[in-house]
Amino acid sequence: MNEVASTLPLWLEIVVAALVLLGAGMALLGATGLLRLPTFFERLHAPSIAATMGCWCIMHATVIYFSVADGSLALHALLIAGFVAVTVPVTSIFLMRAALFRARQAGQDVPPSLSSVTPAGRKDL
Repeated sequence: MNEVASTLPLWLEIVVAALVLLGAGMALLGATGLLRLPTFFERLHAPSIAATMGCWCIMHATVIYFSVADGSLALHALLIAGFVAVTVPVTSIFLMRAALFRARQAGQDVPPSLSSVTPAGRKDL
């Protein structure tokens, strides 16, 4: 492992380190938002957006590092980032819908359901 690290140019090590630190910072920002924001609906956005961006930064750093270290294009990290990019929005939507349903059942002040409104804006009977 030391042989690989010593063969990378300094500018490349700086780029990879900056991407990893940016990704870790974004993940920390998402985790902090998850802990600090007051409602579930607000808490859902912080990790889904910030942590996904952090994942992409770390993925870019991984692709750059291993592509230069191995001498060939290393695209294995793209699979992980691709799965995160697909699953996070879908999971967020399902969690948001479940929370909205529970809030409506509890009688909280949330937007009305769109499925019970006709195109003319009148409620179905």
